[in-house]
Amino acid sequence: MSKPGKRYRAASENIDREATYSLEEAVKMIKDGAKAKFDETVEVAMNLGVDPRHADQMVRGVCQLPNGSGRTLRVGVFAKGDKADEAKAAGADVVGAEDLVEEVQKGNINFDRCIATPDMMPLVGRLGKVLGPRGLMPNPKVGTVTMDVADAVAAAKGGAVEFRVEKAGIVHAGVGKASFAEKALLENVQAFIDAVLKAKPAGAKGTFLKRIAVTSTMGPGVKVETSKVGSA
Repeated sequence: MSKPGKRYRAASENIDREATYSLEEAVKMIKDGAKAKFDETVEVAMNLGVDPRHADQMVRGVCQLPNGSGRTLRVGVFAKGDKADEAKAAGADVVGAEDLVEEVQKGNINFDRCIATPDMMPLVGRLGKVLGPRGLMPNPKVGTVTMDVADAVAAAKGGAVEFRVEKAGIVHAGVGKASFAEKALLENVQAFIDAVLKAKPAGAKGTFLKRIAVTSTMGPGVKVETSKVGSA
């Protein structure tokens, strides 16, 4: 088994892996320890007390990060007529209808976020096996099936982050870059945590928020004291 690199070991020196820290302390530790040659992504992972195999315990939603994600997302929109024009004017990278469906079926997926108008869903539904595994299938619950395509495109470009609980009950997402100001990162992390807590399903029993950790692309994780970020 290979040993951790020098940067990772250096970033871990001041972190007690058994301890939990306030959100402010965790964000500072992660930012200070992100010394890679590229701008590392800051990520949040939340362990939830749900079993997503049950429909009434599914957790999913979207969070508009107040300071953006730091990523440049390519947005694809399935729309026709005026709505297609609106999407293009809002900055969508790929816009189409039957022609775009054909491209996706061929494996040409040139977007990171997918939006569709409701009338296009019978066509887009054919792409479930292609878009579903990639987490790109439009869904009205997260605002990606909508007639307000301009707002949806603007939100995606502005830092909207979708989340969905995994089989192990974990939700995670990138919420910014290490180059962000500490205050901006803190606001983004808090906004994401709040969004997940608000998405608590009716079927969740017992403790909903079990653990939170913050990390960077190349750095160690820092455990966060859950009682200091809210409860559900």
